Amino acid sequence: MKFTLAWLKDHLETTADAAQVADAMTMAGLEVEHVTDPTVALAPFTVARIVSAERHPNADRLQVCQVETVDGMKEIVCGAPNARAGLTTIYAPIGAYVPGLGVTLVEKPVRGVVSNGMLCSASELQLADDSDGIQELPPEIPVGTPVARLFGADPVIDFEVTPNRPDWLGVAGIARDLAATGLGKLKHFDIAMVRGAFPSPIAVRIEAPGMCPVFAGRLIRGVTNGPSPDWLKRRLEAIGLRSINRLVDVTNLIAYDRCRPLHVYDARKLVGSEIVVRAGQLSAGAAHIAEGTHEHLIALDGKTYTVDPAMCVIADAGGERPIGLGGVMGGESTGCSDQTTDVFVESAWFDPIVTAQTGRTLTINSDAQYRFARGVDPASVVPGLELATRLILDLCGGEPSEIVLAGEHPANPAPFAFDPDYVKRLSGLDLAHDRIGTILGQLGFLITAGETAGTWTVTPPSFRRDVEGPADLVEEVARIEGFDALPDTPLPDQTPSSKGVLSPRQARVRLARRALAAAGYAEAVTWSFTKQSTAALFGGGDDRLVLENPIAADLDCMRPSALPNLIQAAARNAARGHPDAALFEIGPIYLSDQPDGQRTVIAGLIAPSPARHWSGGAEDALFGLKGDLMAVLEQIGAPVGSLQLVQGQNRDWWHPGRSARLQLGPKTVIAEFGAVHPRVLKALDADGPMLAFEIVLDSVPEPKAQKAGGSKTRGSASLSPLMPLTRDFAFVVEDGRAAGDLIKAAAGADKALIAEVRVFDVYRGTGVPEGFKSVALEVVIQPQAATLTEAEIEAVSARVVAAVEKLGGKLRG
Repeated sequence: MKFTLAWLKDHLETTADAAQVADAMTMAGLEVEHVTDPTVALAPFTVARIVSAERHPNADRLQVCQVETVDGMKEIVCGAPNARAGLTTIYAPIGAYVPGLGVTLVEKPVRGVVSNGMLCSASELQLADDSDGIQELPPEIPVGTPVARLFGADPVIDFEVTPNRPDWLGVAGIARDLAATGLGKLKHFDIAMVRGAFPSPIAVRIEAPGMCPVFAGRLIRGVTNGPSPDWLKRRLEAIGLRSINRLVDVTNLIAYDRCRPLHVYDARKLVGSEIVVRAGQLSAGAAHIAEGTHEHLIALDGKTYTVDPAMCVIADAGGERPIGLGGVMGGESTGCSDQTTDVFVESAWFDPIVTAQTGRTLTINSDAQYRFARGVDPASVVPGLELATRLILDLCGGEPSEIVLAGEHPANPAPFAFDPDYVKRLSGLDLAHDRIGTILGQLGFLITAGETAGTWTVTPPSFRRDVEGPADLVEEVARIEGFDALPDTPLPDQTPSSKGVLSPRQARVRLARRALAAAGYAEAVTWSFTKQSTAALFGGGDDRLVLENPIAADLDCMRPSALPNLIQAAARNAARGHPDAALFEIGPIYLSDQPDGQRTVIAGLIAPSPARHWSGGAEDALFGLKGDLMAVLEQIGAPVGSLQLVQGQNRDWWHPGRSARLQLGPKTVIAEFGAVHPRVLKALDADGPMLAFEIVLDSVPEPKAQKAGGSKTRGSASLSPLMPLTRDFAFVVEDGRAAGDLIKAAAGADKALIAEVRVFDVYRGTGVPEGFKSVALEVVIQPQAATLTEAEIEAVSARVVAAVEKLGGKLRG
């Protein structure tokens, strides 16, 4: 919403400048976005008079002028063809910035003659698009008069209007609030009734009172349309509106001045003698329109719009022909032109919800739709029509008919009880009752004595339908009194010391995020939705998890896993030349629509794409993924040593031969990992292979709580001064036995002395029976108190062999 300072002063008697107005608006809750003050740019320029003009000695097209200026007599070189003695024009001194040229004047010779300033055209000051020479001004204007005053340059204030305050969409509403703040005195203008000279030959019928409860109009015949007067053009152009003609400019002026949208029809283009307000309808099967199709309207913007039954339509021809969309835009068929002589002026009230939905459906955001969607004052229907009539008669002439009125405007807001002491209880402002009453009265609220002593009955004005109770009135009083007047109250001291701001789960999420980022994964933040068919690939897609109003057609279902979004993200990266993505996400998944159906998962995905090399392929990326998974589990405090690795039981979106799960017993699955099934990748249009893991954070038991009084710091490092030693073992086991089982068994043979167990070879072939394999283990033994004897080493080795033999392993050799 934009308005000029002069426009505001038509409604507010004040001496405040633009900066003071903007400050007062800000303190009253109006969010000022920008103030444009052209008087600042025009401040250096004043009126001057050429005393003499002689030909330049070194240039035929230049003249050396002696100019009477506000700074005294100045010699100025000028090349304008109209520069002559006696001409009153515009003077720019040395140091002035000329906006049309983008230069700052400096004192320098022009063909050998020093020019002490510049004589300017209107275009050089950006006051006109083009100029033939320097500006010619009336000779009676005194020398030294500021140019800004002559050209009516006025500051423009642009501010954001909140949806609950449609009265701010009119300059009169802004003036009302500023008058309440004490910035000035509100000017009250009574809108005089214009007596009709004859009954209106055009009637109005409302068939959709829910969309348009009240509609007023009148015919004005014998008008003369054409270009608007300069004062009206300047007022509209200053706020960015293009002047069209007198009739249209009057409606735009009233829309911005009083927040009262109007529309003017060319009466001679109307078919029939009745205007009908109805809902959009389907065709009954005219010769050129198929039966059951929607109506169409060619609007004033030249576009054709499809009308549906949820929209309000203005029609003529007995209600058959659409000529406008109620509250949104008129039709091209009845638009006014310079040849228009008879007009029908519309002033109605349209339902905000219907108007907003129509604009959203048709992507129309006209000035009328913007205002009606927020709720125009219903009581302004007839006064707005009277004001428009007066302006049209003043500018265009003509003879008005009597007003035709159909329906009635919605009921005014209901009164409610209000205790003025509530202002202090709710806001802390200690104000006298008289001051509270003055503020509310200046804002348009009607105050009468309440049923209980000391209470009031307050009736909101018709243009303040956002006020519904006492708390809203307290907000109004605090806003006008000034938010800077609110008392300062310190927060109470927190006696107990803070015990941290992160919950255990939040702390684990942070640790997991850091661990994966350190491992080279990039964090992805994707939607919690996916396509229903995609969700079905990952065990979801239940109709109960389908969204009623999805943000996109392919995001219509809550996701059962974070993997489909990561797979699609990796596929998009590959399509753009980055095939080796490594992504992770920590977020929710949804297994049902019940409160306990939500889980938090830590998901990671890699798309291994190693460069081709003559030395052959590197280590299988699946082992690297497993290492990353185990590192994350260790970071978040999972009991890694107790986890069981189970193959062949993963769900069907995992590759059956290249996937496994980690669990604590058969019912508590901690994570699944491995290669994603090629069938799933194909369905998601992703090139494989892709490897992933998904940790269910809710299933990971939290570490045991630390004992009270224990330290949160790490204990001292326990480093043995003795050299470790290694022993190698090769065990023959069934081919299906996981090497990790052997590692656990060997490590548990002597937890005090065995520091680490590693697999360094796996062999199948000659010397190993069919269906078996040889797994070679390196066991690191770390003495603690003293160097081990040979017997002690042999005893440890025997315990390792015995532990592995319990799993069916036999020492090879």
